[in-house]
This record gives sequence, C-alpha cells and structure tokens, in this order.
Amino acid sequence: MMRRRKELTEDELRIIKKKISDEEAYEAFFKDCYLRNLRPATIEYYKNEFHGAKKIINKQLVEWVQKDVESLILQSKELMKVTTINTRLRALRAFYNFLCKSKLIDKNPMKNIKLLRDRQKTIETLDNKEIEKLIRTIRKEKTFISFRDEVIILVFLDTGVRLSELVGIEVNDVRGNIIIIRRTKNLFERTVYLSETTQEQLSRYIKIRGDVETTKLFISQDNKELNRHSIQTRLTKYGKEAMINKRVSPHTFRHTMAKRMIVSGVDAFSLMHLLGHTDITVTKRYVNLWGPDLEQKHKLHGALKGLKI
Repeated sequence: MMRRRKELTEDELRIIKKKISDEEAYEAFFKDCYLRNLRPATIEYYKNEFHGAKKIINKQLVEWVQKDVESLILQSKELMKVTTINTRLRALRAFYNFLCKSKLIDKNPMKNIKLLRDRQKTIETLDNKEIEKLIRTIRKEKTFISFRDEVIILVFLDTGVRLSELVGIEVNDVRGNIIIIRRTKNLFERTVYLSETTQEQLSRYIKIRGDVETTKLFISQDNKELNRHSIQTRLTKYGKEAMINKRVSPHTFRHTMAKRMIVSGVDAFSLMHLLGHTDITVTKRYVNLWGPDLEQKHKLHGALKGLKI
C-alpha cells in the first residue's frame, strides 16, 4: 500500500479551504464601497459590469482564474469596443484586488491582465461659428425653457463642469462671478468662474426662475429639479435644428472649454483644478487632442523660428 505524502496537493487544499460564494463576495465588496462613500453611480457601474461578465463566462466570479479573464477578453472583442472592454476590466480589477487584500480568495485572476491598447481618437469640439449658430437656434423659441437651456450651455462652456455637477448646483452656490461645485466626481468641492456674459445671463435667469420649492438652480417647466436625461435630450435636439454635424453634449462642451483654455495659454495644472481632475496626466491628454492648433503654435513659436541657418 502506497504511503501518503506529508503535504496536501493544491486540489486537496482547495477541498479543505472554505469557499465563499459570489453573493458573500459581493456583500463584502459593496460594504467596503459604502464605507468608502463611493458614489451610487459607481456602485451601480460595478454591479452592471459583474453581471455582464458572468453573462459571457457562465461561472462564479470567485472561481475565475486568469484563463477565464482571457476568455472574457477574446469573446468580448467580437461584441464590444475596446473602451467598453477596458471599462469592464477595471471593475473586475477593483473587485479581485479587494478580495485578495481581504484574503477571501487565494489568487488574483487579474494580476497579469493588462488593459487593451486603444488608439487615441481626436475628440470633436465646437468652433465659434457652431456655438453662435447653436445659441441663435435656441433663442428663436423665446420660452423659459429655451432661455434656461441657453444659460446651461453658457455655464457648460465657461466652466467645463460635468453634467452630474451641473444638475447638483443650488441657487446659493452662485456667488457673483463664481459657482461652488459641491456634487463632484471625487467628492472635493471646487470653485469655477464665470465670464461677464454668463454672469449677466445667469442673473437674469435666476430672476425669471423666481422662488420655487426646490433649491436646485436649474429647474423643469413644472418647477421641479431638472434631470440629466432631459438636458442631454434637448441639447441633441438643438444640435439637429442648428444642423451641426457633431455630437452636441455636455462632454462636447467640456472638451470645447478645455481646448479653448489650452489654446489661450492656460497651463495644464490650472486647467486640472478647473475641470476637477485628480491626476494631471488626465488633463495633459487634452494637449494631444488638437493637432492643428499645436501645429500652428509650432509654426509661430518653434525653436528654430527666426534663426538664419
């Protein structure tokens, strides 16, 4: 009769070790998310990505190994864009990093997995003529809603705030030529600044808005808090009416603001604070978005400019 080995094999150890279920792992992970006060939208993003991953690889997430993640990537490449795949991989990385740190799993299946390389695309922005055309189109309506939307666009262009930040602005957050942005992505309040034109139009809007039950700055026709979807829908409508062949959205305005700031000479560090970025490398990426403008600057200020050689 063969004598048993002193040490158990990996398979034998796996039998002894108490396994946790996905439900138990989710409970621990999302409890940590709540304790860290992550935004509800972030928590919902994690839930959606975990559900989507399991629909492709029909297996408990706590039982995944590196090959399962690789299989997820290969199958996903036939179904979705690289950016969408990377979004899912980031969610899984956060999940498995937490489980490993908490010693709820032995091996991290994401340890050797890198995000997919994606070609950097030039992001569209609006030029002067397009912005003017858009404003003229809105002004044709002559309603409270159209005037509100004009002011919203001016605030977007002047400050570069995100859509979620804009709907969170309250009347008391507006103080002369500044707005205090409280509902931020990174939970750090910041101050943004208004040009004279935007300040004047915003002041007129507040007078027309009057006193209503909600304290939110931008309201619906029924004097209720304005929702994000409503703003995006109307911006798309105005873009089509103005025959602008670009996406007219809050993010387009944010990029337009960033571009105009950079072209005007604002440094990346200052822009980082205005946009509410926590990492300056994110802001520096904007510099690479607008080649023609940089090409023109190089022609005017290149190191060899003026040299007779």
